[in-house]
Amino acid sequence: MSINLRLPSLPEPIEPPARDEAEGCIQCQMGSKLVLFVTGECHWMCDYCPLSETRREIDHMYANERRCEVGDWAAVIEEGKAMNATGTGITGGDPMMARERSMEACRQLKAAFGPEHHIHLYTSIPFAPKHAAEVAESGLTEIRFHLLDLELERYLPTMRACAEAGIVTGVELPCEPDQEERLYELIEELREAPIEFLNLNELEITVGNHTNMELRGFNLSDELTAGADGSSELARALRARVEMGNHGIPDDQGVTREPYGYSLKFCTATYKDAGQLRRRFIRRGEASIAPHERITDDGTLIFGAIYCADEDAVDFLDELVEVCDIPRRFLYHDSENGRIEVPLLLAEGIADEIDAPAAMVEVHPTHVRLEVSLIWLNEHRP
Repeated sequence: MSINLRLPSLPEPIEPPARDEAEGCIQCQMGSKLVLFVTGECHWMCDYCPLSETRREIDHMYANERRCEVGDWAAVIEEGKAMNATGTGITGGDPMMARERSMEACRQLKAAFGPEHHIHLYTSIPFAPKHAAEVAESGLTEIRFHLLDLELERYLPTMRACAEAGIVTGVELPCEPDQEERLYELIEELREAPIEFLNLNELEITVGNHTNMELRGFNLSDELTAGADGSSELARALRARVEMGNHGIPDDQGVTREPYGYSLKFCTATYKDAGQLRRRFIRRGEASIAPHERITDDGTLIFGAIYCADEDAVDFLDELVEVCDIPRRFLYHDSENGRIEVPLLLAEGIADEIDAPAAMVEVHPTHVRLEVSLIWLNEHRP
């Protein structure tokens, strides 16, 4: 007797987290971090900024993909609960352009989810060191500095104040392929900084920055990723140098360097899009899935749908319960889309027997439930 095993197809191997990685990164890899976009405003227009025109330089908030009014903390908390969030990443724009709002977000999140709720924040602003204690008291756990123009010196006083206030402090940067010399200099300079980690992200070419990236001569590394050619190779080489120094191993130049005192993590564009986002979708789907829905391997939700006019919905629901012998809780009337959501197997079974449109629907498990596919199961159409 033989046993056939089907192995999953993955776009690339996913590296497990290391023991010394920042807790914010570990929770992101678990898909358990709420992404809180507190403002689209930023004081610096970086040419590699990936934000779309619908978010850039606009003062509004998003909790994951859900648009929230500024100060609507109830909606933010509701979204966090919908995915059983263990932490929150506060981003923008630059969250420190709305410092009071960001601190209030920390207070609201800690009050709702408890003191263990991990909160990290990104900023490129070397704000006045005197504010560090107040930021820490608001509940911020971890801060990640984006060094404008890869200049470290002006950030050091703020970094020291944050570290002294008890905030885990680090640096996070896109790995620009044309900044190789400066990045090698920077990893040496960071020895003197009070940081615990350096995160390098693969430089992404997006709708929001592709014109600028073309001007700098960057191309996509391949057709399967948004990563810029050369970014991944440089980031991996930098990581290898830091890791070898930390372990007392000679590097590619045969030099055994002193420990750097911080860890270096590299995150690919593919993993951010297909890994972290997918895990977050799956987590939210599992936390909010309805009885009639099924979750796919990609984290989307699928179900069957019977289309009908609103005035016929009650009679249709009663008939489905009676004729198909199904509990009422497995049926949902979606008045906005003019349909009754049912288990997919039921829709497939009755599609040819009813005089109404029937379909398989696939949606993202987000607040707005973006519809990503619709397959008709019979010849009728709404």
